[in-house]
Amino acid sequence: MPKAKPEMRIIFIPIVLLFIVFLILPLAVLFIRSFETGQGYSVSNYLTILADQEIRESIGNSMKVSGVTALITTVLAFILAYSIHCTRIYRPLKSIIRTGILIPMLLPTITYGFAIMYSFGNQGLITKIFGRNLFEIYGFNGLLIGYVIYTLPSAFLLIHNSFKYIDKKFIVVSKLMGDGTLRSFMNTIVRPLWGTLGGAFVLSFILSFTDFGIPASVGGTYNVVATQLYQVMLGAIPDFNNGAVIAVLMLIPAAFGVVLLTYLEKFNFHYDKVTEIEMIPNKGRDSVLGLISSVILIGLLAVFAVMFVAPLMNGYPYDLTFTFKHFVDVFQSSDLINVYKNSLLVAGLTAIVGTIVAYAAAIINVRTPIKGKATFDILSMVTNTVPGMVLGLSYLLLFNNSSLKGTFTILVLCTLVHYFTTPYLMAKNSLAKMNPSWETTAELLGDSWLQTIRRVILPNSASTVIEMVSYYFINAMVTISGIIFLVTAQTSVVASKIKELQHFAKFNEVFVLSILIFCTNLIIKLLGDYLQKRQSNSR
Repeated sequence: MPKAKPEMRIIFIPIVLLFIVFLILPLAVLFIRSFETGQGYSVSNYLTILADQEIRESIGNSMKVSGVTALITTVLAFILAYSIHCTRIYRPLKSIIRTGILIPMLLPTITYGFAIMYSFGNQGLITKIFGRNLFEIYGFNGLLIGYVIYTLPSAFLLIHNSFKYIDKKFIVVSKLMGDGTLRSFMNTIVRPLWGTLGGAFVLSFILSFTDFGIPASVGGTYNVVATQLYQVMLGAIPDFNNGAVIAVLMLIPAAFGVVLLTYLEKFNFHYDKVTEIEMIPNKGRDSVLGLISSVILIGLLAVFAVMFVAPLMNGYPYDLTFTFKHFVDVFQSSDLINVYKNSLLVAGLTAIVGTIVAYAAAIINVRTPIKGKATFDILSMVTNTVPGMVLGLSYLLLFNNSSLKGTFTILVLCTLVHYFTTPYLMAKNSLAKMNPSWETTAELLGDSWLQTIRRVILPNSASTVIEMVSYYFINAMVTISGIIFLVTAQTSVVASKIKELQHFAKFNEVFVLSILIFCTNLIIKLLGDYLQKRQSNSR
């Protein structure tokens, strides 16, 4: 590894300053504002909020529905990952599961609620298939379905990735030693995954607890903490101080989750070598798990089927005449097309700038000797902990009277910081696997550090960079929690426009815009996968 050079500091210092200004300072202002009163600073705001019966109920409701969601999601994600890695079910079905489970990630969470309404409502598609209402969709039930759909892809990816590092040889050895099915399952599968399963539970809980999109559409009278924060901040008379208090309270479960994740790390197993073996055929096991996995996936995708059906009908569910009218209306509306262009602009800039920042931070951390480089690990933990709504509100408090207010710049910066953790870790893991002597060798050959990055490091991590760009773009297209307090009429994006259209019951426009986001993200995902595959084939 080379000695610290001026160009390393030139990269290190601006990134640190970026996070000080757009992460640390806003959160500090938020925390200070939560203690501010007309008579100075005190804990009276906290006492007022905690004395409010409605807010206490909202926090309790959030804890309850998020806890149940996390439990269900973890079990379902485990079943799907187990079916892929530990069964001999039909190979194309495994591919369908791996691909299909990611579809909800291509849509804004606020769309989930409308899809649930049009699927399980009185005139819903699934209601019509079954001939009756299966359950009440507004409130706990609707939130539970929406949250499970929202958190299942993330939990699945986490468990699916850990399954790759389970040595299946031990499953065979356990059977040969005479262990019963349950004992073998617990010792060779569950125990090595215990930390990951706990991580999936915590992740699902935090995502559910802090989401705003789903309760905005199907929450009904079942208030949760995210909608309380929205009402306090965007009501008739915004209350910034009490809003800051609720935002700080929203940080507590997330912070507790990080502590718990750190504790669960000690349960993770590390095998010296992972043996790739094919599982022993078992028709009963494979048939049952194949069926269960198919039902989970069909149930997940069935909720979204109505999104593609409704806008093609003249007046769903009463007039089922086929038409392209709703699509034509959206494409002829300059307002809606401008909103879509805004989304593309924000997502594109976030993907480019975010990838540069995350990649540069990872390079400084992994491939330089600069003092204080571990700062980026701490920053990534903080960004992973702070909910989007809390970050957005902290920006509103800090930049409310600045030139950044109401600009695309603040939307890009907020989204960049909010989703920093995953792209940073992608780059960090990729760069850590490379030969540590490359820079030294290049320096001996006369190349500068920046030339080495351009000629050697970057080409060898191109696949990861493509994945980072794709991740940032897709999440910037679907996010609503982080930007809901920051958008204006001029900078409105599709996700925030959907929230506005809800008030006018313009659900056809909602679905057409959702399909636009879905198709855009699908194209980016497929393009990213193609470029990654091409990159790996060329090496």
